[in-house]
Amino acid sequence: MKKTKLKIAIAGAVLVAMAATGTALAASGSSDGAGSGSGSEKPRIEQSSQQKAPSAIKADGANVFPHSLDYDARSKTFFAGSLKQGKVYAVTPDGKVRTFIDDPELVSAQAVNVDRERDRVLVSNVDYGTADRSNKESPFGIAGVGSYDLKTGKQDWCVDLTAIALDGKKHLISDVTVAPDGTAYAVDELTPTVFRIDTEGRASVFLRSDLLQGELDIPNFLDDVGMAAVEWVKGNQLIIAMADGSLVRVPVDQPEDAAKVKLSAPLASPTAGMRLLKDGSITAVSSGLLSGKPAQIQHVKPRNGWKEATVTVTDTVEDPVTSDVTEGPGSTTYALSGGLADLLAGKPNDGFTLTPVKTN
Repeated sequence: MKKTKLKIAIAGAVLVAMAATGTALAASGSSDGAGSGSGSEKPRIEQSSQQKAPSAIKADGANVFPHSLDYDARSKTFFAGSLKQGKVYAVTPDGKVRTFIDDPELVSAQAVNVDRERDRVLVSNVDYGTADRSNKESPFGIAGVGSYDLKTGKQDWCVDLTAIALDGKKHLISDVTVAPDGTAYAVDELTPTVFRIDTEGRASVFLRSDLLQGELDIPNFLDDVGMAAVEWVKGNQLIIAMADGSLVRVPVDQPEDAAKVKLSAPLASPTAGMRLLKDGSITAVSSGLLSGKPAQIQHVKPRNGWKEATVTVTDTVEDPVTSDVTEGPGSTTYALSGGLADLLAGKPNDGFTLTPVKTN
């Protein structure tokens, strides 16, 4: 298969320029129309609708630089990982940020998944070479997943997946999902490997497949960028989003039968994050990191047991560098803009933004 070559270098000056041109974030989500009614009632109904519309959340976490987050409805708290500090932060809907997990084993905290059934938070451990704890001479040498108590932030276990892979390659655990039995599945963006981790932290290679080989090259940064996000869906399947905009369906009981999902249109590239919706469909965000254009929010509606799916664009986020989508208060969906352009350019950041987005 011919590789997708993006002829855009990730250089500090370019990233800073992109960030500067893409900082006008949406201040609120859209609301439904007021509907029919008398002229005297319509303004009052519209005003009420506007008051109920969710607003953007400006979090005050300086130099946190989150790539991923998840929401715990019981505590009404977002949990966001920090690529810079290797910590996980608790974020309230009013934007207040506090340290929740500070584990010295975490170099950069990328994927964050709140497993409410088992009262834990799963966090992927990565190393871009830009974190306070990074090995600057050997980036992408760390790959792991940690489990932490949802109430205290105390570590249950932290597994080193490079010791499982034993391939001497660069690794980047981009995302983690959890099946109903508690088994976690972690995807590697730089090798075509999916790891399986049981509830005790015992890990194994679940699948290696050419279907999961990265086809997206980012000049002067990374080659063969592959799996960006993963969700467990009904039918005991994994849906894996590739950075190039394709989706792969993996039956958990028969992973050798993995196949590409036939899409009505590919997701915009690079795909960055996904959220499973209550109706079994998925909302996905595609970053504008390379193009400088607004990030795209897309709805993926499956057919025929996820063998096929229809893709539609439902919203955009003006900040191009938007990397994840998550549930929020009142079953809203928020998109995360974590300041990654500043991180890669070596610039400080005074916080990050959650923007409410439409999912259908």
